[in-house]
Amino acid sequence: MEKPEEATGRGAVRLFHNSLSVQLFPRFSCRLPGRVALLIVRAADHESRIRRHNFPSRCSQLPTVNFPNVRYTSLHMNSITTLDDLWMGRPRSIAAGLLESDGHRAVIDPGPGSTLDTLRQQLQARGIGVGDLDAILLTHIHLDHAGATGALVRENPRLAVYVHSKGAPHVIDPSKLLASAQRLWPNDLQLLFGEVLPVPAENLRILEGGENLTLGSRKLEVVYTPGHASHHVSYFDKGEGVAFVGDTAGVRIEGNSFVMPATPPPDIDLGIWDTSFAAILERKPARLFLTHFGYSENPSEHIVLFRERLHRWAALTAEILRTAASDSAAIDSFMSAAYAEISQYLPAGEADHYAFSANLNLSFLGLARYLRKRATAAS
Repeated sequence: MEKPEEATGRGAVRLFHNSLSVQLFPRFSCRLPGRVALLIVRAADHESRIRRHNFPSRCSQLPTVNFPNVRYTSLHMNSITTLDDLWMGRPRSIAAGLLESDGHRAVIDPGPGSTLDTLRQQLQARGIGVGDLDAILLTHIHLDHAGATGALVRENPRLAVYVHSKGAPHVIDPSKLLASAQRLWPNDLQLLFGEVLPVPAENLRILEGGENLTLGSRKLEVVYTPGHASHHVSYFDKGEGVAFVGDTAGVRIEGNSFVMPATPPPDIDLGIWDTSFAAILERKPARLFLTHFGYSENPSEHIVLFRERLHRWAALTAEILRTAASDSAAIDSFMSAAYAEISQYLPAGEADHYAFSANLNLSFLGLARYLRKRATAAS
């Protein structure tokens, strides 16, 4: 007989194949009911029970059956779940994606270390522990997306971590990443992002773009999508029509239609960002999954609006750099203009939430760095 499939996952249900009636009871020519037995396996305590049906009297002398050798059919959940990390106590700021397929569980962008307890609680509410996860898929290594990864691997050393090759060295040794972040958040780094632990090299699965991943029965295409960061990839679920695009498509808080850029330093590049937009649209996803925050249901319209605002904010930054008396005045001018634009489309509470999620001051710094680098290269 075939090697039995293992019943895994809390509440996983296995049904015997109808065709096993003859295999299990070859000495009897009677036709047994299709539902010979129902085996319910609880992974938490590995207890099982068998409920037998009454068989015809001519089949009363059935031989003993060694049920562990029986082949089962799996009825596993195949789903995508949005996990709200409640960053800084704010709902709809950072979304992690939980992918479940045939007993395989992966998280896309688990979030910062400061929200690790919330992530655990979100998983536990679905009957899942960190030890039940098989993989972490990182779109990129910025702390609000990937900061919790090392702590998760310490808790579950068998986790595979998928990351682009340009980000991998900083996942193995996050010291340079943390030093850069410390300059941006000199007083609040620990509060915002918590502990950032290294990931052992043996846990990494290095991506370049072009790979096809199989997670259970789920197929994911990996596409290199730089622009927001040089180490950014996106994951395309071909079956579900969902593109997990990290920050490549900016910020759009679920429930609103407004789309805005997030352009932190150090490696914003609008030229190659345009090629990433094309790569996303080529695949015609039905929905975009955004880390900030949730689903966008019209990818083409979303990306057109986002691209227009991205280039407009770059032009705004260039004009401010040309006319501002100082760097601090330039930041103030940009933030005032950007917030005024956001407020045209959103009520005050939502406008504040967008500004918080995108870090408007960092958006200016990233665009300014990009424009200055480009000017230097042209001179």
